[in-house]
Amino acid sequence: MLPLLLALIAADPPAPVGVWEGPIKSGGIPLLLQFTLTAKPDGGLTGHMISLDQGNDKLPVAEATQADGKLTLKLPVIRGTFTGTLAADGKTLKGDWKQSGTTFPLTLARMDKPTTRNRPQLPKPPFPYRSEDVTFANSAGGGHTLAGTLTLPPGDGPFTAVVLVSGSGPQDRDESLMGHKPFLVLADHLTRKGVAVLRYDDRGLGQSGGTFAGCTSADFATDAHAAVKYLLGRKEIDRKKVGICGHSEGGLIGPMVAAGHPADVGFLVLLAGPGLPGDEILKTQVRDILLAEGKDEKTIKAMVALNQITVAGMKKPWADPRPVLAAVVGGPAAAGLDKWKPKPGGDPWMRYFVSYDPRPALGQLRCPVLAVNGGKDTQVAAKDNLAAIKAACPAAEVLELPGLNHLFQPCQTGGVAEYATIETTLDPALLDVVAGWVTKSPAGAK
Repeated sequence: MLPLLLALIAADPPAPVGVWEGPIKSGGIPLLLQFTLTAKPDGGLTGHMISLDQGNDKLPVAEATQADGKLTLKLPVIRGTFTGTLAADGKTLKGDWKQSGTTFPLTLARMDKPTTRNRPQLPKPPFPYRSEDVTFANSAGGGHTLAGTLTLPPGDGPFTAVVLVSGSGPQDRDESLMGHKPFLVLADHLTRKGVAVLRYDDRGLGQSGGTFAGCTSADFATDAHAAVKYLLGRKEIDRKKVGICGHSEGGLIGPMVAAGHPADVGFLVLLAGPGLPGDEILKTQVRDILLAEGKDEKTIKAMVALNQITVAGMKKPWADPRPVLAAVVGGPAAAGLDKWKPKPGGDPWMRYFVSYDPRPALGQLRCPVLAVNGGKDTQVAAKDNLAAIKAACPAAEVLELPGLNHLFQPCQTGGVAEYATIETTLDPALLDVVAGWVTKSPAGAK
């Protein structure tokens, strides 16, 4: 009977109490997930999960079960489920993370102590300024209401003011990413320098209404304009000195708003903003990111080709890219292409992005413009895009900050995988440049 008993125990192992961690890759960005599991009095299992690279919120594990040698953890609050098998040595759980219809391979390792992210620049109270939770309506772009935070320097004003516009993908008002909160850090720095700052949750995120999915940069530009109009209606704000500071896609949106509503926008700050069409941005981006990851030239050539074929398919009727890819990849590496079934089209945001050329809007600008890029930016190449911005808008001031990545962190390679491991949220040089320009340049003067 002993062998049978041992077999039953092996088929249904005891609850893996402890701290478990492992990364998934979402959109090419590694996200470290941390599960803390504890035993309940009835012998069951409970716990929580933290996505360390997206914040410190403890997300409850609502259901934990063990059956057929597998552990399943369900987190309905984010529509997520982990299912994994405990290794014989009890040190790893190998399985999958499923969330909102997407599956990611995930291997969790047992940790002696939990990993923490140190973010020394995150502002801590008390603050020498006022902070208000505000809402404002976008009547021109869907009729939804957006929610954000307005920070105001001491005194009655009127103050120079800036709207912060986030990069691509759904972002909260702090542009939270991998435990960093760049917009919180930037807003704190600017407000301490006497500038009022409005930052807001993207539509459909946080406290903002509306729907994010299916929208393009043009739709998000109406949200940014609604934020500007809100500031123009505040008595504490100098109506002649209301500007937009946009990061990445936000640096694309800012000129769209200023070109369309020149009387409303007094100045622009473009942080890693595109100066070239989206298809050109992506071609360079794919190569630079893979180079930063140390990929070989053959792999890079194949991935750049795949990207360009995919982009072309968004602009015109879809053509099967496999013959071209087989020629580029060559040899045994092309064999797997037979099972690949590409989907035509692409989402509306990407179709719009790859076709949009920012240079006409840049050429229409009549307000002061500052464009800044990090020298090691692998997502929006500094030299090419700053040169394009300067050519389209000769009056713009352009600046490349050496050694900084797309998030304006000091870095080694500029690769995406570094973002989470760097403790600095925004390099002090970037903060000083932006604050100095906004407060001392003719920004807003007309």
